[in-house]
Amino acid sequence: MRILLVADGRSPITFRWIRGLSALQYEVVLVSTFPCEKPPEVETLYVLPLAFSGLAGSQVNQKTAESQASTSRLRRSVSRFRSLFQRGRYWFGPLTVRYYASRFRRIVEAEAPDLIHALRIPFEGMLAATAPQGVPVLASIWGNDLTLHAVGSPWMRRWTERVMNRLDGLMADAQRDIRLAQQWGYLADKPSLVVPGSGGIDLDEIARAETSMAGLEKYGVSANQPFVVNPRGFRPGSVRNDVFFQSIPLILERHPDVKFICLAMQGQEEANRWVQQFKIGSQVRLLPYLAQSELWQLFRNAKASVSISTHDGTPNSLLEAMACGCFPIVGDIESLREWITPGVNGLLVEPGKPQDVAEAVILALNNEALRQKAAAENRKIIEERCEVDFVRGQIEVFYDSVLNK
Repeated sequence: MRILLVADGRSPITFRWIRGLSALQYEVVLVSTFPCEKPPEVETLYVLPLAFSGLAGSQVNQKTAESQASTSRLRRSVSRFRSLFQRGRYWFGPLTVRYYASRFRRIVEAEAPDLIHALRIPFEGMLAATAPQGVPVLASIWGNDLTLHAVGSPWMRRWTERVMNRLDGLMADAQRDIRLAQQWGYLADKPSLVVPGSGGIDLDEIARAETSMAGLEKYGVSANQPFVVNPRGFRPGSVRNDVFFQSIPLILERHPDVKFICLAMQGQEEANRWVQQFKIGSQVRLLPYLAQSELWQLFRNAKASVSISTHDGTPNSLLEAMACGCFPIVGDIESLREWITPGVNGLLVEPGKPQDVAEAVILALNNEALRQKAAAENRKIIEERCEVDFVRGQIEVFYDSVLNK
């Protein structure tokens, strides 16, 4: 089978999908919506930079020091006005889909895929929806595609409805999103599948990864000191990092020795401002993006993983934390209730209440028996619902069902 994948070519999730499709002996053509290098398993790479993606991400190759510095300044401006930039993408991003639609159709005609798979609705699914009729199109929903992005502007709403009407198959990482998709126009009798957004959790790969903290000492992280991980970075309108940082002084009143490790926040002005505002610089480490193996090291040694979101599906960081035995504390929203039973395998908290977050973290820090119980329960959940070979088998059957519909 020949798959044309429409995705962010820099993303670890995309890499995992490509690896999984290659393991199933599929040919993969990648249309990346962000500038990127060609993954080795991909037969052909095309780049169509939708929604001003050239302003985002550190993996865009720059030819000169001057252009690199200029791009860096642009990205700092985007970081400073993150919410405004997001709103601008809602209004003007759909126009870039129209701009690239004819080029995308020519790619589809030239590559003649059996199936087109977009790894999220905005803006990859929107581009995939412009494919010529007769080519099956399916999409994966990300957790905030329908609850946040789809209502960002009238154009986002119209394009989301257009995607739902065009799709021949739909994947989501939470049952909630299949239900919501039907409200947006996806017909209930069309094929759908609920699987992890990364294509599955490779427990063998996680087991082979380094378990000690030696490699992370350069970041000031030590297994000898209790620490909590915030793994998500900045996700405007979705993850409440403001609430997380507000909770830290409350936690330190009870546990003054605990550290807070925040991934993908190094050099971010918002994070620096919160650290200064709450005077918590001695207890907070703002780290860059880390390799997956380094993230797993943190999860294995941390007392808890905290991600407080108001819009989400099933974050891959949640599943990886569960696989590594790290106690999860997440926002109390519908999709996450599909995974977390409070007091059994994690805790759910009101996303807008720092006191609730602080109390949950303090409970996790104080209760080793709860953490051990949750680790055993979560390992069982991952093995039964998320193991990579099991998920790949489901995906293979699902692809066939879309083609044979």
